[in-house]
Amino acid sequence: MGSDTAPPSDVPPPDRKVLREAALAHLARFSTTRQGLEQVLLRRIARWERSALKAGAEQEDVRATAAALRPVVEAVADDMIRLGAVDDAAFAQARARRLVRSGRSGRAVQAHLAARGVEADVREAALQEVVEGFSPGEVELSSALVLARKRRLGPFAGMPSLRPPRASAGKEEEGGRGLSPEEVEERRAMGILARAGFGRDVAQRVLEMDPAEAQEWMERLRAES
Repeated sequence: MGSDTAPPSDVPPPDRKVLREAALAHLARFSTTRQGLEQVLLRRIARWERSALKAGAEQEDVRATAAALRPVVEAVADDMIRLGAVDDAAFAQARARRLVRSGRSGRAVQAHLAARGVEADVREAALQEVVEGFSPGEVELSSALVLARKRRLGPFAGMPSLRPPRASAGKEEEGGRGLSPEEVEERRAMGILARAGFGRDVAQRVLEMDPAEAQEWMERLRAES
């Protein structure tokens, strides 16, 4: 690119040094994946593009410069991985642990990690190791219980903040048969768990669980945290 067509000198494009500094600054504050870091740096380049165009640079030249910087972004990400500042596996394990303990299903955790560029095998490994001593099925059950406790469902329905059924709930019908308030509440609870990604078998077990057993699961989850 000739100097006569380069973007104005008062709006210089970010070089490798600038992008590396931006990466380090971001990683000092946030944990992220390789894809997440690359997106941060690409947004940095996009801001430069807007500034250069506003300053009067030719659009074609700006786009060419931005395109040439994409391999630089990849190289900076490689640097961060070599330094250990970016580790998709460690990110996935930490994030999966946090999400499970907040009541997210395995399906929801998978979707969350996939959206952040974590590879399928890394996502699977993270879920396998999310709670020490728990099988994947036990992890799913525990996570569903966490959500049930938050929403006061099943064994946690007697807690003070349980929202009472709507006045018209007992009048709802399906197939011509009126539903009792208990049936309406059970269907509502099943719907909440299903929308969160939990399978019917897990949801049913949670809703039918004795409060004492549910509390034991919660204590076990806390002990393994």
